[in-house]
Amino acid sequence: MTFSAVNKELFLAFLSYNIPIFAITLLLAIPLGFLVAFASMSKIKWISRSTQTFVWVVRGIPLMILVMMMYYGPSILFHVNYSSITYLDRMIPISLAFIINYACYFSEIFRGGIESIPKGQYEAGQVLGMTRTQTFFKVVILQVVKRILPATSNEVMTLIKDTALSNIIGVVEIIRAAKDYASLKGIIWPTFYVAIFFLAAVGIFTLLFKFFEKKLSYFKA
Repeated sequence: MTFSAVNKELFLAFLSYNIPIFAITLLLAIPLGFLVAFASMSKIKWISRSTQTFVWVVRGIPLMILVMMMYYGPSILFHVNYSSITYLDRMIPISLAFIINYACYFSEIFRGGIESIPKGQYEAGQVLGMTRTQTFFKVVILQVVKRILPATSNEVMTLIKDTALSNIIGVVEIIRAAKDYASLKGIIWPTFYVAIFFLAAVGIFTLLFKFFEKKLSYFKA
C-alpha cells in the first residue's frame, strides 16, 4: 500500500471516529457538567451527596472500563444481539461513556470555579436590585470562565487523545488503523504520522484557548 493510500485511510479513520467522538463529547459534556456541578452544590443534602458519590465513582473508574461497560453491558443485561454491528451500535455506547466521564471531570472544575467567586459579589448584586440568578449570569459567569479556562483546556487536550480508547471495542480509529498497517506491512512510519494528527489537533485548540484567555484577561483572577 502506498504512502498516500495509507494517509487517506488514516485520515478517514480520524474523520469517522476520533473527531465525532470528540465533538459529541465536548458538545454535551460541558452543559451536563454545569448541571452536575450545580447538583453537587445543592442545599438539598440527598441531591448533593448522591451527585458527589456518582462523580466520585465515575472519576474512580478508568474510562476504558466505562467504555467496555457501556458497550458490553446491554448485551449481558438485555440480551442485545451484536451479530450485525453498525456504526451507531459502536458510536452510541462510546459517546455515552465519554460524555458521562468528562461531564463528571468538568463538573469538578466548574464547581471549583463557581465556589472561588467571593460571596460579596452576590451581595453587591442584591444591593443593586438583581436576583441571584441575574448576578450569576451578568456578573459572575465570565469570571468563572476566566478561572476555569486553563483546567478546562487541559481536559479538552486529554479528550482529544482519549478518543483512541474507542479501539478497545474493535473501532478502527486512527491509532488502530496505524497499528494494523504497521503489523501487516512491518513498517513504523504510520505511527509517526498519527502523532502528527494529534499534535495538529492539540495545537489548534491550544491556540484557541490562548485566544480566549487573552479576551478574558481584563478579569483579574
